[in-house]
Amino acid sequence: MQDFIRFLESHNELKIIDTPLDIELEIPHLAYLEVKKKDSKALLFTHPIHRKPTQTNIHTDSKTPTMLTELTHTTNIPTDTNLPYPHNIESFHIPVLMNVFGSQKRLELIATHYNCNTKFHSLESIALLIKKMLQPTMPKTLQAKLTKLKELWAMRHIFPKHYKGKPPCQEKIYKADSINLFALPILKTWEEDGGRFITMGQVYTRSLNGESHNIGLYRLQIHSHNELLMHWQIHKDATHFFHEYKQANKLMPVSVAIGGDPLYTWCGQAPMPPKVFELMLYGLIRTKNPLLTQCISNDLRVPYDCDIVIEGFVDTNKFAPEGKFGDHTGFYTPIEPYPIMQVHAITTKYNPIYLATVVGKPPLEDKYMGYMTERLFLPLLQTSAHGLIDYAMPENGVFHNLILAKIATNYPAQSLQMMHTFFGIGQMSFVKHAIFVDADAPSLHANYKILCDYILDRINAEKLYNTMGNCDALDHACKEFAVSGKLGIDASGSVLHHDFIAITEDVLLPKMQDIANEITTLHIYQHKNPLIICGVCKQKTPILEYAQRFHEALGQYGAFFIFVDSDNDLTNYYMLLWRVVNSIDIARDFKIIAHCVFLDATAKSTLEGYNREWPKDTLCTESVLTQLQQKGLLEDIDMAFYKQFGII
Repeated sequence: MQDFIRFLESHNELKIIDTPLDIELEIPHLAYLEVKKKDSKALLFTHPIHRKPTQTNIHTDSKTPTMLTELTHTTNIPTDTNLPYPHNIESFHIPVLMNVFGSQKRLELIATHYNCNTKFHSLESIALLIKKMLQPTMPKTLQAKLTKLKELWAMRHIFPKHYKGKPPCQEKIYKADSINLFALPILKTWEEDGGRFITMGQVYTRSLNGESHNIGLYRLQIHSHNELLMHWQIHKDATHFFHEYKQANKLMPVSVAIGGDPLYTWCGQAPMPPKVFELMLYGLIRTKNPLLTQCISNDLRVPYDCDIVIEGFVDTNKFAPEGKFGDHTGFYTPIEPYPIMQVHAITTKYNPIYLATVVGKPPLEDKYMGYMTERLFLPLLQTSAHGLIDYAMPENGVFHNLILAKIATNYPAQSLQMMHTFFGIGQMSFVKHAIFVDADAPSLHANYKILCDYILDRINAEKLYNTMGNCDALDHACKEFAVSGKLGIDASGSVLHHDFIAITEDVLLPKMQDIANEITTLHIYQHKNPLIICGVCKQKTPILEYAQRFHEALGQYGAFFIFVDSDNDLTNYYMLLWRVVNSIDIARDFKIIAHCVFLDATAKSTLEGYNREWPKDTLCTESVLTQLQQKGLLEDIDMAFYKQFGII
C-alpha cells in the first residue's frame, strides 16, 4: 500500500486528507461523496480518530504491549457543542485509504500499469489473452506457433509460490491478550449499521481436504475485541467449505488479509468457477506468480505483502446476530445470525495502511470493479452462451438485478435460449431482469437514452417472458428468501408499430386519479412507446388491483405503467432505475392485461402479502455532512448533487 500510494501520487490520483476525521460516519461519508464525482480521487486519511464516551474506553493492565497501546493513543477532551457529554478522542496510527478503484482511470492503472512485469495496454488486451487461452487453435505458420507458445508460457505465472524469508505482513505480531480489533481504524459507514465493518477484507478459506482454496470479499463485523462475524452468504464458496467442516465437526481456519497489491482485493470478488483459486487471475494479469506466506496460527497462506492479516478459526456451531448493514444494494440488510470467527493472531507491517470501501447507493467503487469483471469474464461467458457478443451490468441495476446483452440472432428464439442460459449459469443465475438486443444495437455502455429508445422501439407485452429462479441472498424484494421471479425482455428484431395517442402529463394525471386517488405524481417518458411513471401514496389497496381499470380507460395512451413511491423524483432516471429493479419481484409485482404491462415498484408491506420489514435506504446523516462542510471538505458539493444521487 505504501508503494501503491506513491504510484497514485505520481499519476495525480490521490487526495490526502490531514484533517482529523472520525472512523464512524465522517470518513465513510466523505469517501461516499468523493467517488460520485466525475473527477474523483483516491483518499488517504492520515488522522483517523474515534470520539468515544469516557465510560466506554477499553483499559488494559497488561504490561505486554497491546494493539490498543501501540496503534492508538487517547486524549481526554471536554464537552463541546457537538458532544453531549465528555469524550475521549482515540487517534489511530494507521492511515485509511479509500476509493482506490473509484474511477475508470484508476481501474485501468491498477490492471495494466501497477506492479506488472509486462504491461497490458487495456482491459481488452487482458480479455483477448483470456479468450485465446479458452479457444485454442492449431497454429499453422512458424510465427503463429511462436505466438501460441508465448501465450502458453504465460500460464506458468498462474500458480502461487511460497515466499522465502520473513514476510513483510508479519513484521509485527499480536497474539492472545494483545489482540484488539478495536485498535484498527475499522469504519462504521451508516447511522443504523450494527457496528464497525471490515469492507475490503480478502477472506481466505480452503476445503476440508485442503485441495481447494478460495478468496472471497465479504463484510466482517467486529463482535468483540477478538471476534469477527463472517457474512458469507448461502451461495458462496466459503459457505460450501463451512458445511464440510461442520459435518466433520472441526474448526474452520480463516484468514482475512487487508491491503497489499489492490489486485488481490479485486480477485476476491471475481466470479471464478468453483474450486478455481482466484489468485490464478492475479498471476495471469500481473504476469508473475503470486507469492504467499504461511499464516502463524493456522495452515492457510496469504499474500506476503498485505498490510494487515487477521487469522483465526470459525466454530461451525457458534453464531451471533450480525447487522444491520447498509449494503451495496443501497438498502440496509437485516440482522441475521452468522458464524463467529475467533481471532488467534493479527499481524501487520511496520507501517500498515488500512484499505476500506463504502457500499450503498450507486455509483461507487463497485461500479468500476464490476466493469473490470465484465470485460475479463466476457470470453468465459461466451464459451457457454452461444451468440453472445457483449453484455453490461449497469451499476444502478445493482449488477445482479439487471443485465443487458447484445446477441447474434441467427435462428428463432435465440434470445430466449440466451435468457435461460443467463438465468442458470454460475453467479449469472442471480440476475433478476435481462434485456436482449441485436448485434446492430447501440453500445451497451453508451448513452442510455439512445439505448432505451432502441429497446422501446422493439418491445411490447408479447416480448416479455417471466420465470422463476434463485436470486442474491441480499435481495429484499423477493417474496421467498433467495427465490425470485425473473423477467426476460426480448428487444431483438425489427422496429414495432406503436400507435398510442399522445397525451400530456397534466391531462393524464387526473384521469388516473379518477381511478386511484393514491396516485400523487406522474411523468411520461416521451417515446412512441411511452413509459407512464406514477408516484403512489398507498392506502388500503395494492396498486396492481387497479390494473384492469387502467387498461380499459387509459390503455390507448401507453402500454407500460410503472408505479413507485411518491417521494421519488420521477425524472431522475438513474436513481429511478435503481429503485425499480431493487423493489420488484416479478412473481408478485408484474401484471399483463391484454397489451398493457403494469409494474409495482413501491415499498411492499402486508398489503401485498410481504410479511418482513421493508428495509430503509442508505442515507447520509445530515449532521455529519454539516460537520464536514464546516471543516471545508465539501466546498464543491451542492444540493443538486445530493438530489442527483439520493444522498439525503
